[in-house]
Amino acid sequence: MRPAPALAAALALFAAAGCASLPLGAVENRIVFFPHPYPIGDWTPDPRVRDVTIDSADGVRLHGWLAEPDSGPPREVVLFCHGNGRNVTTRRHVLSLFRDRLGCSVLVFDYRGYGKSTGRPSEAGVLADARAARRWLADHAGVPEGDVVVVGHSLGGGVAVDLAATDGARALVLEGTFTNLPDVAESHVPCLPVRAAMRAGLNSVGKIPAYRGPLLQVHGDADEVVPYRLGRELHAAANEPKRFVTVPGGNHNDLYTPEYVAELDRFLGALPPRAAGGLAPRTPAAVGASVP
Repeated sequence: MRPAPALAAALALFAAAGCASLPLGAVENRIVFFPHPYPIGDWTPDPRVRDVTIDSADGVRLHGWLAEPDSGPPREVVLFCHGNGRNVTTRRHVLSLFRDRLGCSVLVFDYRGYGKSTGRPSEAGVLADARAARRWLADHAGVPEGDVVVVGHSLGGGVAVDLAATDGARALVLEGTFTNLPDVAESHVPCLPVRAAMRAGLNSVGKIPAYRGPLLQVHGDADEVVPYRLGRELHAAANEPKRFVTVPGGNHNDLYTPEYVAELDRFLGALPPRAAGGLAPRTPAAVGASVP
């Protein structure tokens, strides 16, 4: 999500647009989604990371980065859904963490309109993009889609909840995630009618009761973008087994502390064995996608 002052200003503009009867869908998308299209970012090739191209359901071409352990089968297969800003180039630390520290295969992808992905972002669009990315990753890894660990940061947490609640997941990890978008908006500009004007919802608090798998949630108690209380409310609505990690003094992007990484390691290590007895050998590519 955007830094708090910018978000508050944007939401004030949105509320004013609503009162003026401007085209709210277009205005709202420009506030909720803040993509950095290519060539913004550091696109220096990494020999240990592979570019992937994925077709979303409506023909949008998505780009992502895939990182896999250098040898042997991965511990887990992870789909990472990033937040509403920038692009995959700012998630290199995620690739390194899951591949090198945790021994997982991980795909970080850009929603439509971000990075090298085509199209324009919308709530329905990014949800479809995540579904396409998970399908590709599962096919590539040789596992059912429900055997993918889904991780979401901020707005990506709302995307991850939708995936897990609708189709299941091996596990769900949420970082700085909200109850729903109107709650976040109202927390920044409580004196303006943003809730009534907003169309986008990403209603995680309404969806998460449908998810019945392991949940790990982390939130900084000094988060200026997504209030800590919203993370707690979302956690309260979730089923067991679940674990909530508080980062003392942590702001929205201050979550990758040694304590959280250690908890994430324990969380992955405690997942039950797969029914099939392990991961299938990795394949070089899947239908509808390319891995150079």
